[in-house]
Amino acid sequence: MAAPELGSGAPVPGRCAYFVERKKRFCKMIPAPGRRFCGEHEQQEEENDRKRIPCPLDPKHTVYEDQLQKHLKKCNSRAKPKPVYFVQDINAGLKDVAEIPEKEVPICSLSKEKLDNLIITLKKASTGLELHLKEQVLSHQALQEALNDPKNGESAVKHLKQQASILGNMEKLHLLGPGRCFVEFGAGRGKLSHWVDVALQDAENVQFLLVERATTRFKVDGKHKRRDSVFERLQVDIQHLCLNKVPILEKKKLPLVGIGKHLCGAATDLALRCLVESYTTCCDGESQEPAPKRSRTDKTEVASNNSADNESNKDDCKPVAGIVIALCCHHKCDWTHYVGREFFKSVGLGPVEFNYFQRMSSWATCGMRETTTKASTSDESEDQSNNMEEHEQTCSKTESGSDTLQGILTVEERKEIGHLCKLLIDHGRIEYLQQHGYKAALQYYTEPAVSLENVLLTAVPSLSLIPEPTT
Repeated sequence: MAAPELGSGAPVPGRCAYFVERKKRFCKMIPAPGRRFCGEHEQQEEENDRKRIPCPLDPKHTVYEDQLQKHLKKCNSRAKPKPVYFVQDINAGLKDVAEIPEKEVPICSLSKEKLDNLIITLKKASTGLELHLKEQVLSHQALQEALNDPKNGESAVKHLKQQASILGNMEKLHLLGPGRCFVEFGAGRGKLSHWVDVALQDAENVQFLLVERATTRFKVDGKHKRRDSVFERLQVDIQHLCLNKVPILEKKKLPLVGIGKHLCGAATDLALRCLVESYTTCCDGESQEPAPKRSRTDKTEVASNNSADNESNKDDCKPVAGIVIALCCHHKCDWTHYVGREFFKSVGLGPVEFNYFQRMSSWATCGMRETTTKASTSDESEDQSNNMEEHEQTCSKTESGSDTLQGILTVEERKEIGHLCKLLIDHGRIEYLQQHGYKAALQYYTEPAVSLENVLLTAVPSLSLIPEPTT
């Protein structure tokens, strides 16, 4: 035990006498009667000759060696039973490891000729894409009181503006209403679902599923006492989430609305596949037998009956009514999980180009601000997974190229290339949704001063295949 610093005082009576150097305070655990130290720090007592070893499940804490087996049965870090909706890699995507490139070469190690060729390839693949997205900065009445609260700090106001615009876009797409189940991916504290619930305070038969793989402190979903809405948190990685097996969805077959605020990199692709591929396929499979093989002479008849079949089948499945996701962190995308691989292949690109472009996408937001800029803090700021500044500063200095590419590309050129990479990756997602029967779009939902990650992906079923909400 290190000596306490000046002014640290004495341990609280009845608490452990071990001084935790890392926290600059005494341990707050309660020791056994007659002991000065808690079980974790008891080895500090000279008379105690029992050996403590790091726990094999989590080396951050220790355990008596002679009690290891007993400890492993009750350790909080032990593997817990998988929930019924856990299906290994159901939304993972690519199974062929042959397509996965080997070692990634740092962009700063590329020759000028190689970098120039990559940029030429990028611009050629982007030919014909809509380079200027529509601005759709909206708001919603549900957040007006919070937005006008003078107690909010700068960071809190920025988050509220983003949430207000997301709700405004949802309302414009007629996705805010009764008889819906809202699935928030990467929910964190659940603030986005909170505001959707506030907006629907008079609506009936509303459910919320908050998907988050990490344990989260200061959650807001537990504060909702209104009986008409149901909040349920699913602690699972989106990669393994089978929505069709979630009990609440089996009980009440409501149309789903997938939402997310700053859904990081590959998590967006996992969520899209979870909604429009894994979930929809499971729903269709519940009420349909495998289609019998037909001869060529039957094709005309099949085509004429397709629309009627779709109409009859839609009532038997649980559809996805819409998707509204604020995108971010394209440099954390992964070819294995990416839903737009077919689009990339159609323009002559593959995993090698994708891995370069996803890293170059960081040029759009990283290393572009003044070095003196600090991430503001506030009691009302979001948790780490939804924190705007966290997402805008996650790329490495090596890939941002602020130093290594000086003299080759200007800051503005890197920024333009970064935006083009993000657009190309997002267009692959749009085409994926279109191929699965959705009308999808990208738009700017907030100003760059509020968030540099300011693109919103929206999708609703084409041909108005959404059934009327269940009330």
